Amino acid sequence: MASSLTKDSPNSGEKTFFGHPRGLATLFMTEMWERFSYYGMRALLPLYLIAPGGLDMDAGTATAIYSVYLSLVYLLAMPGGWFGDRVWGPRKTVAIAGGVIMLGHLTLALPSEGTFFAGLGLVAIGSGLLKSNISTMVGHLYDGPEDPRRDGGFTIFYMGINMGAFAAPLVIGTVGENVNWHLGFALAALGMGLGVVQFLMGTRHLNERSLVVPKPLSKDERAATLRKSMIWLGVAAVFYIGAVVTGVYTLNWLLVPITIAGLVIPVMVLTRIKRDKELSASEQSKMTGYIWFFVAAAIFWMIYDQGGSTLSIFAESSAENSVFGWDFPVSWYQSVNPVLIMALAPVFAAFWLALNRRGKEPSTIVKFSSGLVLVGASFFVFLMPLTIAGDGHKAAAMWLVAIYFIQTVAELTLSPVGLSVTTKMAPEKYASQMMGVWFLAVTAGDCTTGLLSLAGVELNGTGVVALEATLAVAAGIAIFMYRGKVKKLMGEVR
Repeated sequence: MASSLTKDSPNSGEKTFFGHPRGLATLFMTEMWERFSYYGMRALLPLYLIAPGGLDMDAGTATAIYSVYLSLVYLLAMPGGWFGDRVWGPRKTVAIAGGVIMLGHLTLALPSEGTFFAGLGLVAIGSGLLKSNISTMVGHLYDGPEDPRRDGGFTIFYMGINMGAFAAPLVIGTVGENVNWHLGFALAALGMGLGVVQFLMGTRHLNERSLVVPKPLSKDERAATLRKSMIWLGVAAVFYIGAVVTGVYTLNWLLVPITIAGLVIPVMVLTRIKRDKELSASEQSKMTGYIWFFVAAAIFWMIYDQGGSTLSIFAESSAENSVFGWDFPVSWYQSVNPVLIMALAPVFAAFWLALNRRGKEPSTIVKFSSGLVLVGASFFVFLMPLTIAGDGHKAAAMWLVAIYFIQTVAELTLSPVGLSVTTKMAPEKYASQMMGVWFLAVTAGDCTTGLLSLAGVELNGTGVVALEATLAVAAGIAIFMYRGKVKKLMGEVR
């Protein structure tokens, strides 16, 4: 498929991918298959957790597990970036990660509650290893932060994510809901297997920098890291085995520590980088500016990721899931966002490039503030179907489609730009790890949702939804008002 999308460059005669380096096609296709497996499983997850034929949990517990799982995926992107920087290099890390993810989905396919949670853990570990490093390799394809194709390249890469995400609920979701839950998870494993094969076949088109370990561990550092890891693993094993043996263990003993860690670790990581005396004054300034984007992204993802949990569970119980009298699986709602991404991403990429040529492209700050206001607006719209359901009626499917549409526009305004600005503002010492820092913003947002669910907060309540919407809009306005200060901190990065 990728080769048919390439063409000769009018300047160099080299093969390109929609005017971008040929290696983008390899990363595009790898991410597409990985996202097919991930989003297919994710579409099934909350529905499987609440289904009588699944784990038959209450909505609050299901939302907490879903949110904690997502937060863990993004939390592990930080050590995943560390592995790329210090141990294996980005290319080797991505190849190994694909195998771990495939094994995780195969474990999910086994009909047992114990293996189900083990499978979630494996998928989270593999996804964490893959996410930071594959995005870093996209950055390697361009001639530095000032390459005008860079933002457009990340947007096209984002289309690969959403091609997989669009097909996954239609295939995996349908099989899981209508045939067998675990067969659906097995299809996710097949998708990841195809992704690994495609990546290995296309590595020759990647930049050679992806093979390099930027700052390899010394022999002493390896020994110290292994020793510390084994100590922490032993402490955790003793603690949880003790809890099980004494009969006091509940699921919250696992969920609560992860949610707290997901809120504390991002603060600790940003503080550690800011205090690194090896960074230049310019890098320190950029990191201070980056914190603004980090907080904005955390608020954004707190709302956005509820599209797969809060909205999905609402649709299962309170929406009329039909079009012209034809009923469709609830998991199909998860295909609305990616199909809109595929339709709108090329428009956004061309639009930003056209404005850039005229010197009128909005700054990253303006794009971020717009994304926050829009995602807040989507939850203001959510108040309408909540009110309809509160009156005892089923809300029309188009209300949910409208919410996903607004969130898609918000996502295109904020997310690809966030990936790009992270690579631009990253200190050289923390190249791949900074992509992990970006994903920690998702961790913080999802852990907030998980903590609220564990505390018994009804996330489908009109008061909570209105409060979240107001917070996002207010944060967007605040960032816009202080755009001059943030721009100064960013230095030459626009």
